[in-house]
Amino acid sequence: MRWQGQTIDDADADALPGLENRTGIVRSVTTPEFAGMTFHEVLAKSALNRVPGPSKMPFGWTINPYRGCSHACTYCFARGTHEYLDLDGGGDFDSQIVVKTNVAEVLQRELRRGSWQRETVALGTNTDPYQRSEGRYKLMPGIIRALADSGTPMSILTKGTLIRRDIPLLREAARQVPIDVQMSIAMYDDDLQHSIEPGTPSTQARLDTVRALADAGFEVGVFLMPVLPHLTDSVAHLSEALRRIKEAGADYAIYGALHLRPGVKPWFLQWLEREHPELLSSYRGLYPGTAAEAPKGYRQWLAKRVRPLIRAHGLQMRHEDEQPRPPRARPRSTVPAAAAPPAAPTLF
Repeated sequence: MRWQGQTIDDADADALPGLENRTGIVRSVTTPEFAGMTFHEVLAKSALNRVPGPSKMPFGWTINPYRGCSHACTYCFARGTHEYLDLDGGGDFDSQIVVKTNVAEVLQRELRRGSWQRETVALGTNTDPYQRSEGRYKLMPGIIRALADSGTPMSILTKGTLIRRDIPLLREAARQVPIDVQMSIAMYDDDLQHSIEPGTPSTQARLDTVRALADAGFEVGVFLMPVLPHLTDSVAHLSEALRRIKEAGADYAIYGALHLRPGVKPWFLQWLEREHPELLSSYRGLYPGTAAEAPKGYRQWLAKRVRPLIRAHGLQMRHEDEQPRPPRARPRSTVPAAAAPPAAPTLF
């Protein structure tokens, strides 16, 4: 989609599929700093997304400042959402990133509505708010400030170490509202991590980020998921992962087996056939046809294996199917006075 000379209210026959009508589109950008990636800057009409009523999610609202994700996790459940733009869930999802440049301003307006009940808002439930794009667009500081100033609790889940940039701001916001911070770290074998999550920070860099958040006074959870059958579900792998999670200062771990939704399964199986062809028939047996979840028997087997390990490593435990606690921040009295942020942040 060409952006030179674009106007806001016309159509372009040569545009990116699904975005021919340029209403709300500002421009599409490529830069040397993000080789192979295109940012499609758009003007969002809304920021808050209501979670459908039948959903099992423990929160009612989400914010997604980006669509698509440069972390390029082969198993990412959100890949299918790119098909709504007539893009594919493979390379397009990894490289064609839609950026809602005005999301913070729109959010401020929505939070001022008299009907807003200050329900918990979750970030990172679809695509990562601290992916590489955030280094360029810096949307999260405005989102955090808007939520905190309105008295709205928030939950942040990320694989991105860029959240460390916002720790002073998050500390200040936690004095106004409860904040839940979680880091997703599923792979503890470096070769596997580079293969299946090629755009993510290293496992150790994410563990160091857990430590930085814990040292800043936050209770931090680690998503030990997805657990991959035959690849990351051994006692040795799980125990080593939990040891490192505990040493990083995490308070709890959340585990769950791999999901393969229809928009994800073809891309994951392509990766598996290329990297671990000996496992292809086993995975097809575990996830036949349109099945997205691992069989109940496998999930029960995994629970019997991982739960004692979580307890042995001194971590609190959750499963993805269990209702999490509401977002929370440690009491103000536990935050060292010397580490308190300045009254007026100057980082952004």
